[in-house]
Amino acid sequence: MPEMEHTAPESRPLPAGYRLVAEPPGVEEYVALRRDAGLSPRTPVQAVGAIERSWAWTIVRGPEGQLAAMGRVIGDGSWYFHLADVATDPAHQRRGLGRAVMEDLLARIEDAAEPDPYITLLADPPGQRLYRSLGFVDTAPTLGMRLDR
Repeated sequence: MPEMEHTAPESRPLPAGYRLVAEPPGVEEYVALRRDAGLSPRTPVQAVGAIERSWAWTIVRGPEGQLAAMGRVIGDGSWYFHLADVATDPAHQRRGLGRAVMEDLLARIEDAAEPDPYITLLADPPGQRLYRSLGFVDTAPTLGMRLDR
């Protein structure tokens, strides 16, 4: 897949040396960033599935080309979209990279979706303030659930 470079959709540009790209990370990068950002660990096989089967990816590359932030969307491309794997490397946090990833993914959903898409995410405590600032709200009384085996 050819690299598609974007400018951040927000009014504030990314810091010098960073670039927003509409492509997935590499397998090893994905696994490492999930680990480094404190997300649950995933195997390379799981990473391949996530990378190949997501509806959209946005990543941020740092000054030396390293993966600094990422996020992806899974869904049907019409009305249901779920944001996942939104993470920023701790060495690159507090620079607006996570916000840039989120805003880019949300803009791409709005451009592609039918009116009034249903956009969801699961919010760990570190990201909740960012997600709320972008318009996300708690879904109560609906409760997110997962299969626990």
